[in-house]
Amino acid sequence: MKEGISFEKGTEIREAKIYKASTKLQKPIADATHTLSEISFIVLRLQLENGIVGESYLLSFQYSPNAIIGALKDALPVVKGHHVHETGIVAKKLADLSEYFGNQGLLRWAQAAINIAMWDAWGKYLKLPIHYILGTHKKTVPIYGSGGWLSYTIDELVEEVTGYANRGFKAVKIKVGSPKVETDIERLRIVRQSVGDKVDIMMDANQGMNLPAALKLANAAKKLNINWFEEPVHHQDFQSYQVLKNQTGISLAMGEREYDTLPLRELVTRSALDIWQPDIVRIGGVEAWRESAALAKSFHLPVMPHYYKDYDVPLLCTISNGVGAESFDWVDPLIDNPMVLQDGCAKPHDLPGWGFNFLDEYLTEIK
Repeated sequence: MKEGISFEKGTEIREAKIYKASTKLQKPIADATHTLSEISFIVLRLQLENGIVGESYLLSFQYSPNAIIGALKDALPVVKGHHVHETGIVAKKLADLSEYFGNQGLLRWAQAAINIAMWDAWGKYLKLPIHYILGTHKKTVPIYGSGGWLSYTIDELVEEVTGYANRGFKAVKIKVGSPKVETDIERLRIVRQSVGDKVDIMMDANQGMNLPAALKLANAAKKLNINWFEEPVHHQDFQSYQVLKNQTGISLAMGEREYDTLPLRELVTRSALDIWQPDIVRIGGVEAWRESAALAKSFHLPVMPHYYKDYDVPLLCTISNGVGAESFDWVDPLIDNPMVLQDGCAKPHDLPGWGFNFLDEYLTEIK
């Protein structure tokens, strides 16, 4: 009998490095709850014994740079020496070690960054894209253009949404949650007028509204054919989600703030959720993302994740209830293989692993 093939030779994690990268922001941008002064990313690289490098990144903006870097530095010594395919073993070990200070929040970000980089290295070792390894349900994913910041002038808003439409996007999402609901209604009306009836429009309050304002906006949005309302109120205000759904009938989307699936289950029991939006970094990485998608599937809910299109599109291709991805262009100038977007759809990267890497010239190593 021939000896089985070994998948462990040279796959031990030997080195880890942390970097920062930034993309240009002409002026601060704002939604209903945040003002962003920079678009920055923390990039993690894990090197295997055989020289393969797995990479991941997380969107950091200007928030708590020392905290997330510290969390990564605490976690990385635990990972070294593990084989790259041991993603579940590493996740359990990190979860156990971080339980004292809490598995949700900052420490989950560090665990997810490690997990995503391990999957990248494993794909490169196997010489296969992630969606080949996990099994393919589809080859392209519908994608929508995101932005519409509250800080935009009307001219800037129109320029962005018509720019998406001219590039072939079939859907756009804009921010709502202005101090006056009438301002949001007018902005939505202008967007509808600008893109016409063939482009879907969604709205996102980033938890910045109270229930009376969200009710008023949701009812007004019916006349403008708004597809869905994302995070209208605080993500743990389940009762308000239920009232909003019952009284307006508008489709509700949420999930990007969640570190587990408890809110998904709470809202489903109240018939107050229509679209599940996991954030791969907050939820804990590839396995946790897919587990949450499977739970959504059991409730007959579609999945449309938050932000990370370069990870989400490949993963959406591996599930049956993935219906779309969010698109920002922020990382595209910083990476070697930007995702192909055509006719309102995205194609997963066709190179091994996640299929892209940050360009060295844009990285500053953090010691």
